[in-house]
Amino acid sequence: MVLRLIRESYVFAIQSLMSNKLQTTLSLLGITIGIFSVISVFTLIDSLEFKIRSSVNSLGNNIMYVQKWPWLFGDYPWWKYYQRPEPNIKDADALRRNVKGASHVGFMISTSKSVHYENQHIDNAVIVASSDEYQQIFDFDFQEGRYFSALESASGKPVAIIGVDIAEALFKQINPIGKKVKIFGQKLSIIGIFEKQGEDMFNNSHDNRILVPINYARNVVNMRSGRVNPTVMVIAEDGVPNERIKDDIIATLRATHRLKPAADDDFSINEISTLSSNFDGIFSTIGVMGWFIGGLSLLVGGFGIANIMFVSVRERTNQIGIQKALGAKSFFVLMQFLFESVFLSLFGGILGLVIVFIAVLIARFGFDFELIMSFKNVSMGIMVSLLIGLVAGMIPAYIASKMSPVEAIRSV
Repeated sequence: MVLRLIRESYVFAIQSLMSNKLQTTLSLLGITIGIFSVISVFTLIDSLEFKIRSSVNSLGNNIMYVQKWPWLFGDYPWWKYYQRPEPNIKDADALRRNVKGASHVGFMISTSKSVHYENQHIDNAVIVASSDEYQQIFDFDFQEGRYFSALESASGKPVAIIGVDIAEALFKQINPIGKKVKIFGQKLSIIGIFEKQGEDMFNNSHDNRILVPINYARNVVNMRSGRVNPTVMVIAEDGVPNERIKDDIIATLRATHRLKPAADDDFSINEISTLSSNFDGIFSTIGVMGWFIGGLSLLVGGFGIANIMFVSVRERTNQIGIQKALGAKSFFVLMQFLFESVFLSLFGGILGLVIVFIAVLIARFGFDFELIMSFKNVSMGIMVSLLIGLVAGMIPAYIASKMSPVEAIRSV
């Protein structure tokens, strides 16, 4: 009985589409546009969120960055941030000694300099100088070569590890290992090449970086300059909560900087979780806007489906009367029209999803912009279509189910 009901409703929906092509198409257009609007917005949101979170996570989920400036400003006056001292190597040494739950404590700076090799050069290449812990803190592999030895790092030997983009720009087809590049007016030997990573949204990548030992850089770079972004990085041991490490960092640095008990901290501890929590609110707001934009079209589409069903009930009044005269229950008639309404709405929703899918393919292959059309969004589009069809067809189906057989047959 149920299968027969579904089959007949599907047939009636197809007949409605075929007999009134223009009217039905225009009515379903609202559902199609609505589903397209909602799903395309959520596809863009998911793709953007995935890219941003991947970029943020590349900074390290479990890393605490001790810096002069916070990543997010609150009510604290900016000029007080400006008056803070820059983190330095002594701060990193103090944290290594006193923060017992930290597995690694590193220090790094970054700047931009021209890099030369024979007749080739790169302007404003990213130069990162770090302590030996850089390898334990950040995740990277080597295409060729190796990391600094303990002796090279401690003595500040003029050695460097370069990214693949730097290698391709300077050396073309030549193997860079063992070659010397000129940075800071001095020559450094290339001992390694980072494996290609690709860039994220924040342009964070080892592909375009040159890594040198911090003990070398301190002889050629002004470490106190605010333009080199000095940063102390701390990672907690497994099982040690970040909050405990933060408390130890605060206590250690306040003692090292000899701050009075009532004085404010003269440093910031930045974490990825801080950024992630703010992204949650931003993407939630965008999602609400997407529902509002698509909701207007879905509302229009719902009225269009209801209009089709009212017309269908009026045209099949005689048929309804015959069905009921032959013993069809009101529930059967009700479900017949409800299924028809749901099928019509589903057709419009699927068309909207197909348009989104085509747009995703065009963006991915035509513009090299990766969009993610998730199963969750597809399921949501189908469920919304079904719900609209159910709501829009409820009143017409109820009217059809309550018709008197005699009056319905006489209406011919």
